Amino acid sequence: MDAEERPGKVTLAQIAETAGVSVPTVSKVLNGRQDVSAPTRRKVERLLEAHGYRRTARSAPEAPLIEIVFHELDAIWAMELILGVEKIAKDHGAGVVLTQSGTRHAPGPEWIEGVLRRRPLGVILVFSTLPKEYKQQLRSRSIPFVIIDPAGDPEPDVPSVGSANWSGGLAATRHLIECGHRRIGIITGPEDMMCSLARLDGFRSAMATAGLETDPTLVAYGDFHVEGGYERAMSMLSRSDRPTAVFAGSDLQAIGVLEAASALGLRTPHDLSVVGYDDVAVAKWSRPALTTVHQPLRKMAEAASEMLLRLHAGVNTTTRMELAISLVLRKSTAPPPA
Repeated sequence: MDAEERPGKVTLAQIAETAGVSVPTVSKVLNGRQDVSAPTRRKVERLLEAHGYRRTARSAPEAPLIEIVFHELDAIWAMELILGVEKIAKDHGAGVVLTQSGTRHAPGPEWIEGVLRRRPLGVILVFSTLPKEYKQQLRSRSIPFVIIDPAGDPEPDVPSVGSANWSGGLAATRHLIECGHRRIGIITGPEDMMCSLARLDGFRSAMATAGLETDPTLVAYGDFHVEGGYERAMSMLSRSDRPTAVFAGSDLQAIGVLEAASALGLRTPHDLSVVGYDDVAVAKWSRPALTTVHQPLRKMAEAASEMLLRLHAGVNTTTRMELAISLVLRKSTAPPPA
């Protein structure tokens, strides 16, 4: 039986009796079989976890896999993460599986059933959290997981790699203030994402430290996409008291701001300065080249992969890493017009 049993430990037969099921059913749940109803599986998993059962580590498969899960694969920063995971996987003789599932907060229920069948070396998730039930199921099968969190701050019991979002918002805004701007707008990300709020807090801190008030009418929540940045910038820049600078919470939104400025006859950076966030490849090719906050996405993915492989090997490791950001100066910022 694929389970660890120690002297004095509650037996699978006792767990089966408590759950009101047969021993083969408990064994199926323990070994990741899917021919068990969801309510029964949840009940048995809770008992297995309560009594310390874990599926024993398997011998390495012929083609070990690291699975990386996104809620959207068309995000421009997704490729940076994939390249980071692939590098570490290749160094360790592993392959990479890509999966798209769920919303930006958590993968969908169809994913958990699939990953339990696939049984990869481990899973890297690009989400802000992981439901308790999913964590229990992965842990009961000894499938380690790590969250890469450009979207937020996972719970303390979730291994994760992130970056300094508050510092990024502070650095972007401080640069605009040092250029001489006093009326600065911000288009951050979705209001229910921790990274959006952290970047906004950094913006507000920079403004307050400089003795400047944050105009609440110049604070907008976007969606991290070009269209969202364009729509919110059109509204913000069409005002008679428009800002002389805009900090966008992603490079894609910043490109939307550049497009809106051009549509309104504003020149960047002569009439409007713009700072983005992420430093994805397209940032240096925009017109003008985009000043932005570099978020080390590829290094975040590499660090998450290395953490995952240590967890798979049973090596004690830190469960939270936060990598530094840096400001990249290009051509989209300048002093405000006289």
